Amino acid sequence: MNALRYLVFFICTSVLAQDYPAKPITAIIPFSAGSASDVIARLVLQRMETPLGQRFIVSNIPAAGGVAGTLTASKAAPDGYTIVMGASGPLVVNRALNPNVGYDPEKDFAPISLYASMPNVVSVSTKLLIHTLPELIEFVRRNPNTPYSSVGNGSSQHLAGVFFEQLTGAKMQHVPYRITSQLQADLISGQVPLSFQLLPNVLGQIKAGQVRPLAVASKTRLPALPDTPTAAEAGVKGFESAAWFGFLAPRGTPRAPIDRLHKEIAAAIADPAVRSRFTDFGAEPLASTPEELGRYISAEVVKWREIITKGGITLE
Repeated sequence: MNALRYLVFFICTSVLAQDYPAKPITAIIPFSAGSASDVIARLVLQRMETPLGQRFIVSNIPAAGGVAGTLTASKAAPDGYTIVMGASGPLVVNRALNPNVGYDPEKDFAPISLYASMPNVVSVSTKLLIHTLPELIEFVRRNPNTPYSSVGNGSSQHLAGVFFEQLTGAKMQHVPYRITSQLQADLISGQVPLSFQLLPNVLGQIKAGQVRPLAVASKTRLPALPDTPTAAEAGVKGFESAAWFGFLAPRGTPRAPIDRLHKEIAAAIADPAVRSRFTDFGAEPLASTPEELGRYISAEVVKWREIITKGGITLE
């Protein structure tokens, strides 16, 4: 009986692998259309359509910081025809802040592949006469409660500031904004002179000479900021904080569609045209196996849960 079950499973899997995909695939993006995360996801999806022979139907569900779209995806049929843009916010941070979001990032999804990362950049107003990360740390130690901005409580940028405090012993004052343009204006003017920002939010101001990047919170330097050191190079080892993105499917999705999608994501990420566009948006192209993405999510859950708990961070 076991041998018969294996034979049936093998035949069905082989047929699915040959026929997949036989119709368009729905791709849920849990953020607004036109946002940087939406744009880079669509770049990958569009590059995948020709080799797959099917189009992607993109469904933007931008509510509750990405939770609504992620929850919707977790309940979709596990047939290979629904995938979701998984992101660090809804998969890791939001669930650490609120365990009752309705899904478990480690149990309710089948990982496919990472495809991008947007590291936070330690940024200061050029009106602040600080040019290096050690100078910033010394300044903040001399001026406790120096304000720093983010796009909201519990955001990647907010938690980057919390993590920075924990690593350096600096004490700062978090100033959350709901409108990015106002954050940018106050950063430029020096009213709130410090920010931990994803590069797309400050790249224009950096190019205009209004904002100075001191360090990037990543293992390697960013192609868009080749002269800006990593935090480790600047003296703060272990300070890595990024919004990362990957594609996942609902739990129970057969391996054949997972493998086919993984193959085409990897090909898209290797495409020089796609990589060039990623750089334009301040994103790092990444690739991983499904297993590597699963392990990465688990490690991120542990890391940020500890930082959030130690920092006493809540959604209120």
